[in-house]
Amino acid sequence: MGSELADILDAAAQGHFPAPDGGITVVPQPSSRDAGVVAFTAHSVIFTDEDPLWVRRTLAALDCDALAAAMNPAFLSALLHRTRRSMDTIDLLTVASPLAGEPQLKLEETAGADHPRQVRARKRRDDLRVWAAEGGLVILGRGVAGRWETAVEVDEGHRHRGLGRALATAARHLVPDGQPVWAQQAAGNAGSIRAFQAAGFRPVAAEALLLHP
Repeated sequence: MGSELADILDAAAQGHFPAPDGGITVVPQPSSRDAGVVAFTAHSVIFTDEDPLWVRRTLAALDCDALAAAMNPAFLSALLHRTRRSMDTIDLLTVASPLAGEPQLKLEETAGADHPRQVRARKRRDDLRVWAAEGGLVILGRGVAGRWETAVEVDEGHRHRGLGRALATAARHLVPDGQPVWAQQAAGNAGSIRAFQAAGFRPVAAEALLLHP
């Protein structure tokens, strides 16, 4: 992937994380699109092109637990204001290794972009590919630091039948080049978290992604 953040993410995908020393690592953005914070256990990585000195001074001024400072709403608000960006939520960041062979789920690749999930994904990922199943979608593309990311969508009438898990599992078969596949789930979306973990995705961090205007 070719950046400091990419190296950190590559290591995390293999189970090697930053030292849990309560520290903060500030690295450049891997692209003009992607900025934000990845909070591992007792160590946070902030990827931004803003002055690292400003980042550390702002964190030091917070009246909060240092271990939680990088995800503190006050810091994220200051970073959003300084970068003139926006964000949706803090996500659980998960990763899974690829699986050999074809998915068991019957899928048909589509080039359309009319589904809201597809439209949203095209703003955040490159090289996007989309497959449709009966009652759902699986989306795969290159996101933060070039990592392969997936998202799934299950239609209302097909929920609570294991389709979310099947779609997430399919993404592990579809990811190219034997690469790990990443996925983000909103912390409050317990159903999505359960589906991805049942499909073999491991939680590795929390992530706050700052969106380009």
